[in-house]
Amino acid sequence: MEELIKTIWSNETWLWSLGIISILSFVASLVFIPYLIVRMPADYFSAEKRHKTPWADQHIIIRTVLITLKNCLGIVLVILGLAMLVLPGQGLLTLFIGLICLNFPGKYRLEKWLIQQKNIRRSIDWLRQRAGSEPLNYE
Repeated sequence: MEELIKTIWSNETWLWSLGIISILSFVASLVFIPYLIVRMPADYFSAEKRHKTPWADQHIIIRTVLITLKNCLGIVLVILGLAMLVLPGQGLLTLFIGLICLNFPGKYRLEKWLIQQKNIRRSIDWLRQRAGSEPLNYE
């Protein structure tokens, strides 16, 4: 670990790269995350089971491409969210949106549990209220 820290501090390219990534992820989180939260349907968390995706009736190839792209976006957001826990940005919200984009067994139950967490719920409610969106139904 010490060697890694020494290598990073002695390499100017690494420092600039980390700085640029940090700034870009911060700006992207300020723009992209609130946009996604505001566009989320108000009843997303009120159903017993997950909602049908808009592309569920599309051709299998189109559906597969869209699901793959959505999962890639989810992975990027989860990684950025983890990084933003120590870098500037909205780490918890970014992680949450990243998890929503991913497909895995038990995801909906995990999302419903996460949304019940006080800090995440308060942040989402504040963003939606500020944008004039209908509040999320949690039950």
